[in-house]
Amino acid sequence: MADPFGFLKYERKDNPFRPVAERIKDWEELQIPLSTEERQTQAARCMNCGIPFCQTGIFYGGKRAVSGCPNDNLIPEWNDFVYRGEFKKAFERLAKTNPLPEMTGRVCPAPCEKGCTEGLNGSGVTIHDNERFIIDHAFENDWVKATGLPAERTDFKIAIVGSGPAGLSAAWRLNQLGHHVTVFEKSDQAGGLLMYGIPNMKLDKQVVMRRIAVMEAVGIKFVLNTEIGVDITADALQKEFDRVIIAAGASVPRDLNVPGRDARGVVFAVDYLTDCTKEVLAGERHSNQKLAGQHVIVIGGGDTGNDCLGSAVRQGAASVTQLEITPQLPSERTTENPWPEYPMVAKIGYGQAEGMFTGNGPLTYYTTSTTEFITEDDRIVGIKTVQVDGKFQAIPGTEKTLKADLVLLAMGFTGVQQSLLETFDVHEIFADYTTDNEKVLVAGDAKRGPSLVIWAIREGRKAAEQIDQQLRALVYQ
Repeated sequence: MADPFGFLKYERKDNPFRPVAERIKDWEELQIPLSTEERQTQAARCMNCGIPFCQTGIFYGGKRAVSGCPNDNLIPEWNDFVYRGEFKKAFERLAKTNPLPEMTGRVCPAPCEKGCTEGLNGSGVTIHDNERFIIDHAFENDWVKATGLPAERTDFKIAIVGSGPAGLSAAWRLNQLGHHVTVFEKSDQAGGLLMYGIPNMKLDKQVVMRRIAVMEAVGIKFVLNTEIGVDITADALQKEFDRVIIAAGASVPRDLNVPGRDARGVVFAVDYLTDCTKEVLAGERHSNQKLAGQHVIVIGGGDTGNDCLGSAVRQGAASVTQLEITPQLPSERTTENPWPEYPMVAKIGYGQAEGMFTGNGPLTYYTTSTTEFITEDDRIVGIKTVQVDGKFQAIPGTEKTLKADLVLLAMGFTGVQQSLLETFDVHEIFADYTTDNEKVLVAGDAKRGPSLVIWAIREGRKAAEQIDQQLRALVYQ
């Protein structure tokens, strides 16, 4: 490393968030990037640690949350290039493993930073923001397109079902390897989760469109508004293409089947966030009063729930409340959760901070379960809740009623739409992304269940390389 003692000289500094009072007035991105000089200083904190835990993703101790980068990104190498000011070399190292760093550099929870060796006695090296700097700099200097062009073309054709992070990653890698790629997307915009599942203030849709544009420029085709089994059959795809990758994500939202569930005003979070993004795409980039006077309750304490809080604040909700069935996490690591495990500690999300700023309190109710949706004329007017114990059993005497005009179900997803797998006659998915249908592979959340964007990127890339090996082997048979 250029400066192995940089972590001792310089304090960690993240891209700052815009002030809450300012950012809740629009849908623009939350963060303000540091200057080039400040970013180089942050890269200097990456030490010559010998064993870079940051670049290998591991589920330590059976924990669900991974620590380290699941995509094997060459983090110390490109951090060193950033420090030296060799930004193109930094991009080239980053692009070797991550075809979508502008996405992870904005929305990834950065398990790489949690696994950083400096995190033993500090807060870890700044990786997430450095990644964003590298790729944004690459786009500004028109370096990205060249890395997606193949050295030569094959005659093989691959169809990808779904244009989320796994589908885009697979498409980029397959095109690099010379194959002809067509991506099928049922929505009116490409990007999947990146386009419609993440609000604009976390991931500006111009960033997603910029990536789609460069993918089209290197030869990848996108077919929108096309649902498999409705607009085109699985058989037709398998006849026209040599291989098919199903990368449709874990698109089935978890429901809450309690009395009153069918009331108007009880909405899946993904549908609500999609509508919010469509308004932004239509030109509405400033806050509005769409929810003025309405009391919004978000059921679910994860990132999607946090996104719903921030979105409802921007739409002028009279109040926002969040319900979470699990207990609040501790403020610091426990002895059962040591480094380099991902720290299971409490944090205040940007949406929660915005909700508290606008006068909501208490904002989040923990160990709380919803037992009934209260309705009038088939419309939601409130919900009944109860506190639960460690086994999620109701505690008598803790019942409470909350007013609600809009309830957003943000409880995660259960998995891929099974009918999609069945239409391709897929009944078993193997660890190497292949299935019991030799022409069909599965990658991303459709394979592993709901997970991080970086996992989807890795799986898309690996599935692409698996197909490349299969097809090239056919040439030499």
